Amino acid sequence: MYRHRLFLTFLAAALLLAETGCWSSNEIEDLSMYTALTMDTGQPSQVEQTFEKEGGSYFKDNKITVTIEIVPKQSYENSNKTADTGAKAHNYVNISETGDSVLEILRQFAIRLDHPVIGHHLKVIVISKQLLQEQRIQDLMDFVLRDNDIRPSCLILMSEGRAADILKTKYGDEIPAFHIRGMTRNRFRNNRIMKGIITSELDALMYAKKTFVLQNIVEANQEVEFSGGGVIKGDTGKWIGNLDQQDIESIAWIKGEVKGGTLKTYNPDHKTVTYEIKSAKSKISAKMNKDHQPVFHVNIESEGRLIETWKNPGLSSKKEYLEKLQEIFEERLAAMIQSLMQKMQSDYKVDVAGFGDRLAVEEPQEWKKLKDHWDETFSRTPVTFDIKLKITDFGSFIE
Repeated sequence: MYRHRLFLTFLAAALLLAETGCWSSNEIEDLSMYTALTMDTGQPSQVEQTFEKEGGSYFKDNKITVTIEIVPKQSYENSNKTADTGAKAHNYVNISETGDSVLEILRQFAIRLDHPVIGHHLKVIVISKQLLQEQRIQDLMDFVLRDNDIRPSCLILMSEGRAADILKTKYGDEIPAFHIRGMTRNRFRNNRIMKGIITSELDALMYAKKTFVLQNIVEANQEVEFSGGGVIKGDTGKWIGNLDQQDIESIAWIKGEVKGGTLKTYNPDHKTVTYEIKSAKSKISAKMNKDHQPVFHVNIESEGRLIETWKNPGLSSKKEYLEKLQEIFEERLAAMIQSLMQKMQSDYKVDVAGFGDRLAVEEPQEWKKLKDHWDETFSRTPVTFDIKLKITDFGSFIE
């Protein structure tokens, strides 16, 4: 027994010594990894135009311009000294190519770089609103969803302006793709940040032809901000309109995805009052009425803190004042939600707040009959709300 154990010990030690790491590993300096990818309407860059004048053209239509953010940037700088790489202190470089096939464009980078680009660490894809008006998202994302090298957790965003501009920053040590993914982790502070749609979820949404919202991101002076969302129609795969930041908040309240944040309104004296959300929950109930038409009721409850009041702070602790403020906050949230419902049911005639998903759970047989034309059905479906907000404390103040 002792000899057997001794043999196993020596065998384990020998195997550890023989282990040299992943057989297919490569040094990071030898790779052209892209961490972000953007898609815009076709607009060849000055570099591309110069290449084409020198004979560097091929059979294509200039439908889309793909820009990738390469990290680290050494391989690109070493192979193309004439390119406009922006600030020298940046730890990344952006390179663009125009054509009509995403895969062909990515392969085209191989004749400009000393290493082929790989998407194993792709974190963010941004598509411009203008391109989503012209092309179906199913076509734009077809290669991405088929490619096994791209992770299913890649975040999909829409840009109001040129998507390539999102991959610029004034801060030398910042990598835009990492910065954007970091922004999404702030949902516990601000409900205007969506949960976000990743590639695996997008595939399912497109297959089901469901209408959905992509978080909108805007750029100004090389800074970025999440600003509402773009509605992508399920049956066409194209952009049909925008939702503002307040609408994104309202969707989170309805779907029970509120993680924190604030709710601001004004008291009867038109002074600012702010409610800090400590907890929130929502329940959507669905049923069929006597006419075999769906009806919904949404129950929303929240507890929080009166964290800011631009009035005599001594009133903050008065029971009557707190009850009045609770009512004011409830009215404010109800108005926000009704504004969203107006856009969903009247302006765009879509469901992007999970009502259809709930109907599919509670009335699966009826859902099968309605799912192929659900957006149209939802536009005339009654929805009622019951909203209860409770102020549990009012912070600290000096009377």
